[in-house]
This record gives sequence, C-alpha cells and structure tokens, in this order.
Amino acid sequence: MTDRRDELAANLAKVEERITAACAAAGRKREEVTLIVVTKTYPASDVRMLAELGVRHVAENRDQDAAPKAAECADLALSWHFVGQLQTNKVRSVVGYADVVQSVDRARLVTALSKEAERTGRQLGCLIQVALDAGVSGPGERGGVAPGGIGELADLVAAAPGLRLDGLMTVAPLTGEYAGRQLEAFGRLMDLSTDLRRAHPAANMVSAGMSADLEQAVAAGATHVRVGTAVLGVRPRLG
Repeated sequence: MTDRRDELAANLAKVEERITAACAAAGRKREEVTLIVVTKTYPASDVRMLAELGVRHVAENRDQDAAPKAAECADLALSWHFVGQLQTNKVRSVVGYADVVQSVDRARLVTALSKEAERTGRQLGCLIQVALDAGVSGPGERGGVAPGGIGELADLVAAAPGLRLDGLMTVAPLTGEYAGRQLEAFGRLMDLSTDLRRAHPAANMVSAGMSADLEQAVAAGATHVRVGTAVLGVRPRLG
C-alpha cells in the first residue's frame, strides 16, 4: 500500500502545481480554488490515503458505490459531494452521506431532497447543474437544466426546507456551440453565476473543470474543480 500512497501523493502534487500555476496565470489566489477529488470506481482504502495526504473534499457519481464507501470512511473529516445524475429513488441513501449534491436539475428532485433532509435533520448544500448543450428548455446529454431554467429552480432550492443553495455546476459539453471550447463554456457559467447571485448572493460556488480542463475552469473563475483521473489514475473498466 506504500507504493499506492506514494503514487497518490505524487499525482496530488502534480495537480496542486497545475492549480497553483493556473491561479497565478489568472491573477487569482490559490486559496480561491478548492480541489474535489473524484473517487468513483476506486476503493475506500484510496479515500483513506487521500485524507491522510490532506484531501478534504471527495466526490462520487453512483450511489451504489458511494454509500458503502462513505460508511467505511465515516470516521474521516471529509466533505462528500454527489456529482452524478440522481434518481429520486436514491435520494434517501444519498442524503445519508452527501454534504453537497452538485447535480440538482429538476423540481421533483428538489422536493425529494428537501423531504429527506428535513426528515433526517440535515442541511444539504445544492448546486444547480447547468446544461450548456441544452436548448431553450429540456435537459442536456449529461443531465442539467438549460440556462433559462436556472432562476426558477434556484428559487425552489432556496425556499426548500433543509436545502441550501450553494451555486452552479457544469460539465464541459460534448455537443452544441460550446463543444471543444471549454474556456468559453466555463466563462458562460460564470456569467450565469453572476446573474444568480443578484437574487441569491450567498450562492457563490462555481464547480467546473476536470482533469483535462481544470486550467480553463480556473481561468474562467471556478471556485471548485473536480479531478479524478489526474489524481487516481486511469479508471478500470466496469463490467
């Protein structure tokens, strides 16, 4: 396990260098950007080593993987982020361990999250997932709400008991006008964040950028980057 810990430490150091350089290039302070390590498909032992190496935020996208892993790591001082498309039948489980759900994209999900958060006495952070490949209305290919639907959904979250509106999240789109234009996509997200904060000043979290495009996200102004492969390595194929 020492070899694996050394591998994770070296990868984390490289990612830290990239974030630091990106912040310097953008004229930002390093502390303005929070690293979230996406640990999907990797075991709880890796999460434990990451915590020992100073990681404080981890993310998962499948409840069936995340729930047992979070339970095994319940003694660690970690913030768990759920970043995958969330079905309402998984809400009870996810609210049991997640501190932030970054993939809120429809009213029915808001209602389900609020009901469960209230039932368990928790306050759950929520990000509106924005689909930059969506049309005027309707979801994007990877989930999310069209930009025109942000305001209404944000108001629902802000008014829902047990929920806290934290900000916006996006995944760089593979289709549409922003395909292959990550900097412009993340810049658009920042503009939408500015609009959101006029009505909800505290919703200042902007989650964007992954292993391949974290520099563009930092340049655009993202407050959180979600990095998996660059820290943990290439994921094994499932199934």
